[in-house]
Amino acid sequence: MASKQTLFRIFYRIGFTPWDGHPIGQTLRDLVEGAGDTPALPAGSALDLGCGTGDSSIYLAEHGWKVTGVDFVPKALSKARARVGAASTSVNFVQADVTHLSRASIGADFQLIVDNGCLHNMSDDARDAYVREVSAVAASDARLLIVAFVPGGRFGVPGIDPAEMERRFAPGWTQLSAGDEQDLDAARLRRGSARENTPTRYYLFQRRP
Repeated sequence: MASKQTLFRIFYRIGFTPWDGHPIGQTLRDLVEGAGDTPALPAGSALDLGCGTGDSSIYLAEHGWKVTGVDFVPKALSKARARVGAASTSVNFVQADVTHLSRASIGADFQLIVDNGCLHNMSDDARDAYVREVSAVAASDARLLIVAFVPGGRFGVPGIDPAEMERRFAPGWTQLSAGDEQDLDAARLRRGSARENTPTRYYLFQRRP
């Protein structure tokens, strides 16, 4: 069976990338721009995990964040760099594996870490490494926003359930909120790629000092 990395390289080669081009999720917009009585996060350093062609990275950069986007697919990063040039903003895109972030020379002390559909594709062992590596590059009070399918999604995505999310991040992170990511579900429905029993959920954590 082909590895996940090989499959994603093939997907980008043939142009099958239904995860690209979705609207920015409401939860990320609320963090970056503020919502109701909750002020916006002060702009600082952000890390976009599995950044693809740069949707979230570019959004963050346009709102004043110093952004590093990582992905293991060269073609995705080439498209992301071209988009940044057209947007007249700046993002540091790096080819790297999110399970080896501390070896990738991307820096550390990221204040906001965003994962829009990366963790939910991983095997159990890779998820262990992901939590370890994300914790290693996070600032002491970092926010971590993960958007993921629950189990049962399409395209062979394993998904991840809320109980597993809480268990994996309990040692070093506090879960601030979680729920359905309505904007992304609406986008998937418009594209005909959603099932009622496979919602997209968000999880917002804060690193414990």
